[in-house]
Amino acid sequence: MKIERKPHWLQKKANMKEQAEMRRLLGELELNTVCQQALCPNIAECFSCGQATFLILGKDCTRQCSFCNVEKGGIPQPPDADEPRRVAEAVLRLKLSHVVITSPTRDDLPDGGAGHYAATVRAVRLASPRTAVELLAPDFQGDRLALATVLAVAPDILAHNVETVPRLYGVRSGADYARSLELLRRVTEGWPDIPLKSGIMLGLGETLEEVRAVLGDLHSVGCSYLSIGQYLAPSRRHQPVVEFVRPELFDALRQYALALGFSHVESGPYVRSSYHAADYTKNETGTFLAGLVTTGSPSDQSGVG
Repeated sequence: MKIERKPHWLQKKANMKEQAEMRRLLGELELNTVCQQALCPNIAECFSCGQATFLILGKDCTRQCSFCNVEKGGIPQPPDADEPRRVAEAVLRLKLSHVVITSPTRDDLPDGGAGHYAATVRAVRLASPRTAVELLAPDFQGDRLALATVLAVAPDILAHNVETVPRLYGVRSGADYARSLELLRRVTEGWPDIPLKSGIMLGLGETLEEVRAVLGDLHSVGCSYLSIGQYLAPSRRHQPVVEFVRPELFDALRQYALALGFSHVESGPYVRSSYHAADYTKNETGTFLAGLVTTGSPSDQSGVG
């Protein structure tokens, strides 16, 4: 059964005027964001705060996930060798203390785009060495060398979303739940100093027991950070929403995850993987953990991954 009408707690309105300056910068530097591609409901809030999640490696995804609005079916373009420099320039001009970088899945590339991820991190670090860099990476089809290429540049956070419970993985074209867990486990075992983050959507028909099992799996492979949000269908052509989960359940799941041992959990109807991204690295006193230093830019909001 699908549900069409959104409840009152999902009535956020986007103000296009608040987005104008960010859109101008992105156009000038010819950069893409997942915020725009995924039709994120938080885009006005984040863009008005000078925050965005950069989408590298083009806009065309090689997979056909039925919940995602990123473009599919086109012919992906070769990696743009100048893109890392332009991302770094945007980070510098926005004075970002924390940046999230992601990409469509590029199964057409021999390394899945890992080398381009690494080049982008190096460019950002050169231009703005005090900026914390979070990568929201694909599964690289389980390629150990590709993962090692990304981790060799030591991102401040490595994120990889499992998205949903194993029973519903039909919505994730080409993905495999066990493979995603294995990727996270490899990071924990080989690069224990790099914090791990993952995320899950609710509202696709999962049960509470299944969600709790996924949270247990993520914690067992070493995830410190977790996002839990409401799935919203980008259009009638996408996977339909089965349930609009009440805010009280998001609150309860946050408490459950913290009790499991997660260091930081964002859980709510509008939470997305990169929303409030800088908050994950703050301790109880609100200061950044070792190695993550603010540059004075607005860092309380981030885009979507």
